[in-house]
This record gives sequence, C-alpha cells and structure tokens, in this order.
Amino acid sequence: MDRFDAMLAFARVVETGSFTKAAETLHMSRTSVTQSVQQLEARLRVKLLNRTTRKVRVTADGAAYYERVVRLLADMDDAETSLSGAASLPRGRLRVDVPSPFASLILIPALPAFQARYPDIQLHLGVSDRVVDLIDENVDCVVRGGEITHQSLVARHVGDLPLGVYAAPAYLAHAGQPAHPGDLQVHPHRVVGFSLSRTRRVFPCTLKRDGVSIDVQARQALVVDDGNAYLAAGLAGIGVLWLPAYMARAHVGRGELVPLFADWRIDPMPMHIAFPPSRHVSAKLRVFIDWIVELMARHAPVISAPAAF
Repeated sequence: MDRFDAMLAFARVVETGSFTKAAETLHMSRTSVTQSVQQLEARLRVKLLNRTTRKVRVTADGAAYYERVVRLLADMDDAETSLSGAASLPRGRLRVDVPSPFASLILIPALPAFQARYPDIQLHLGVSDRVVDLIDENVDCVVRGGEITHQSLVARHVGDLPLGVYAAPAYLAHAGQPAHPGDLQVHPHRVVGFSLSRTRRVFPCTLKRDGVSIDVQARQALVVDDGNAYLAAGLAGIGVLWLPAYMARAHVGRGELVPLFADWRIDPMPMHIAFPPSRHVSAKLRVFIDWIVELMARHAPVISAPAAF
C-alpha cells in the first residue's frame, strides 16, 4: 500500500462523502479507493469511516486523523512547489465559498486573470449567502461581508463596501419619494429585509448625518436570505433596499434604481476572508488570499480600522 495514495483517497472520501465521487475526482476505480482506505484502517487499527448503503460518515478518530492528513498533504504540496521552477506555480484544489452577488459581479469576471496567473489551481467555488461550516464541509476559506464573530476562525479584513439606500421607480411611484429616513417608518413605505439563513436575524439599517443616527424600523414587505433575490425584490418594486454600491451601480445607471438620502450615510460593510486556524495555509491558499486583497483594493479598499480578532 502506498501510504500517500491511501491518505489522499481517505481525505477525498471524507470531502466528497462518497467512495464513488472520490474515485471520480482521483481518476481511480471505486474498488481501488475502497481497498486503499481499508488497508489504511488495518494499518492504523482504527475505524476511520462508518459506511452504510447510502452514506459515508467519518468517525471521531477519522475526523482527528483527517485534520492531520490535510496538513500533511498540504506540507507535501508546499515542499514540491518550493522547488526551483515550481515556486511561482502553486497547484491543487482550493475550495472557496463566497456570497452570490460578489461572485457574479466581482470575482467571476476577474477570474480569468487569476487562472492565467495560476493555471494549476483548480478552484471549487461555492456560491451562497448561507453560513458555511468550514470544518464539516471541508472549505478552505470563505469571503464574507460583515463582522466575523466566530472565534474559531482566522479572518483578514480585505475591504469595505460602501452602502446606500435605493428604491425602484415603480415603488416610488406607488409609495412616494421619502424625504427623510424616518419617512420609511410610515405607511405606505416598506423595506426588503435580508437575513442570514442560520440565525434568521434581519440586518438593520442605521443612517447618520451631522451627529444624528436613525435606526430604520420599517415594515418588512419581504425577508430573503440570498443577495441576488434581495436585489431582484428591490428591482421589482417590492420595497426599499440598502445595498453595497457595487450591486446598485449598473441599475442606477440604467434608471432601474434611484438612490435615496444622498446626504445621509451608512457605515461601510467590512469584507473578510476567513479560514479555520487548523487549516494549513498552503501556497495555493496564500496566493488566493493575496489575489482577493488585490481585487478588493480595486473595487472596495479598506477604509476603516481592521476588526479585532
């Protein structure tokens, strides 16, 4: 048994949750992957995986071993890429999760430049606004807006998104043009709420001007947990939105959204890239983080003090 191949097969089964899917990604037969894991368990004298007809679940010992294996495989990856002629070409699979509007409007349009610079990195991109469990889902890093409060994550402050208040012309034709943020709290005005899928907490909106601060407590016409759906609701005239400027810019230019309260401001939304402290910061993860920093410097550079972690 080749120990490296066996560890790689075991790690891929954990990550995919399936011997069949692991075999496909490794370009091996399912039988070979199964035998490799079985031989690894026999050598370690520990059960690493619980197998049923439908699912493969990692045991407690398997989860602990997996974390060590991931770091070892990453160290071997780094050792190879540190050799002369390979140091500038990190390679391997990188699993990243990002918000859906950020993916479609900023990251994916810029991705060809990243791929040209690092052609041997296979980026597996999860696009969602849900809270991702990086450990359980084996995600290398996430890009997220807002404060990172989870103490088990290492986070880097990479940018600040300017925010504004917007409404569709159809909404304003029906509800009228609000002259003051407080008007949003009076019928017939209403807003579209945005919530995180796990906590269901709706993000608040606080507007500031000349030392005055107003927490808008408006009637919610709709609450969604996806950024693209949130924007679509505003464009449909369902309610008032508070949006990052990059999401609103094109729609304002086309007359599909109207900026409100230009003399008021909302604190910018900090953007972070976060990863588990147990996750080895491999060469491919380092270059991706650096690229995200470059990308945010062009679109929404850091303008506030980094959050403390």
